[in-house]
Amino acid sequence: MYKNILHMEITGLSYSYTKKEKRMPTVLSHQEAQLVLSHLRGKYWLLANLLYGCGLRINEALKLRVKDINFADHTLFVFRGKGSKDRYTLLPHKLEPLLRDQIEQVNIIHAADKTRGFGLTSLPASLIKKYASAATDFAWQYLFPSSHCSEHPHDGYICRHHLHETAFRKALRKAVIASQLSKRVTAHTFRHSFATQLLLNGTDIRTVQDLLGHEDVKTTEIYTHVMGSRFANTLSPIDRAS
Repeated sequence: MYKNILHMEITGLSYSYTKKEKRMPTVLSHQEAQLVLSHLRGKYWLLANLLYGCGLRINEALKLRVKDINFADHTLFVFRGKGSKDRYTLLPHKLEPLLRDQIEQVNIIHAADKTRGFGLTSLPASLIKKYASAATDFAWQYLFPSSHCSEHPHDGYICRHHLHETAFRKALRKAVIASQLSKRVTAHTFRHSFATQLLLNGTDIRTVQDLLGHEDVKTTEIYTHVMGSRFANTLSPIDRAS
């Protein structure tokens, strides 16, 4: 502002940019993750399993559409994840029968909407004019649709949006309490746990980076610290034989 608008030079400034605090993520062991999952039901159970089994962020999982599920090569397509980047990730074999059931439920809901004269899915603002035909296509329907249709906040048409994050958060909170875990567990905890479990089982860190959609491998390397692998051959003094 001073240089380009007020045309005034500022000299002698000696401040430095603030740095974001680095925090170690909370992760669950496989047994802890299974314990939490055992207290979830229905679509919330399936949603949590996608977070843990595919390494998705909660908003990525909620925005999955029917077309993003690829049973042929066991992959999930993540459209415009963090940083507006597309990527593919794993589709666990064990979830495929349940995903097929979920897709069938979406088909039933979509057919009922069309019978009532609706059937449009929610699209990003102003794209409805360009992709109006796609908006009624079953393949573009959300995998986890909301329980009712509503007015699009920008374009005004009646559509069915995806399940709201708050609904899943409440279900997860109840499951964590029922599990009696002392750790703070959020939807993102499953993504952290996905990464650590892959690394513990010998997956190459570059592969984990691609599956998570990290731009820099340094972001992925934080999970090696969480695992404690750098301390693998170090004994505490108290554990040494006297």
